[in-house]
Amino acid sequence: MQKVVLITGGSSGIGKAIGEHLSQNGFIVYGTSRNPEKYTESKFPILKLDVKKVETITETINAIIQKEGRVDVVINNAGAGITGAIEEIPEAEIKANFEINFFGPINVIKAVLPQMRKQQSGLIINITSIAGYMGLPYRGIYSASKGALELITESFRMELKDFNIKMTNIAPGDFATNIAAGRYHAPLKEDSPYKKPYGDTLELMNTHVDSGSDPKVMADVVLKVINTKSPKIHYKVGAFMQKFSIVLKRILPDTVYEKMLMNHYKL
Repeated sequence: MQKVVLITGGSSGIGKAIGEHLSQNGFIVYGTSRNPEKYTESKFPILKLDVKKVETITETINAIIQKEGRVDVVINNAGAGITGAIEEIPEAEIKANFEINFFGPINVIKAVLPQMRKQQSGLIINITSIAGYMGLPYRGIYSASKGALELITESFRMELKDFNIKMTNIAPGDFATNIAAGRYHAPLKEDSPYKKPYGDTLELMNTHVDSGSDPKVMADVVLKVINTKSPKIHYKVGAFMQKFSIVLKRILPDTVYEKMLMNHYKL
């Protein structure tokens, strides 16, 4: 039986690469976007869904169930970047980022669980970020929202074991996608005490994304995870030093690790 896969944020970047790879490997794939009409040439159907609006989540998942009779894999990929000194980021923008990166995935999970429980099977993959393992300067809100999703997955896994529903995180490092273009950037104010360090850090972050890995690498990992009988709790995908930075955080004293990060960002 062909497995039915739902990918939020499946119209571009990592989500698009995953969708195309899974389609080529015999899966029935549905992607989502807030504006599906823009993606008429997609190699798999793109449905309308806004993770900030629960009613669109429910409608889309119900439509897939009505057509296919099941949902086997959900990939929570929709997300948004945000940068800036925490002091200068408006509260509304902080809340909006958590709506997309944290509450959105939770609402997608809640909407699909009744069907997966009925099937007595299912896999949910949350696309988080290596940034979620550490508080990064001028990316603190992004780190916090992705880190929260990492932790909530750990809780969900234990609560869902009785229903044969599996859940895992895949944390990418820097990939060559258009995430920088869609980020909320707190403006670089001339009179800001953070003007120089924030400006320099922003330039460095954008360079990392531009020189990032091919999203197809993520697609390969997702396929392997889907085909794994018992997925691990956490997967990390990226350059060696990005993944190794998580190991260093575990073994180094906090202040030493902080100094290492500050040296990296030239702060």
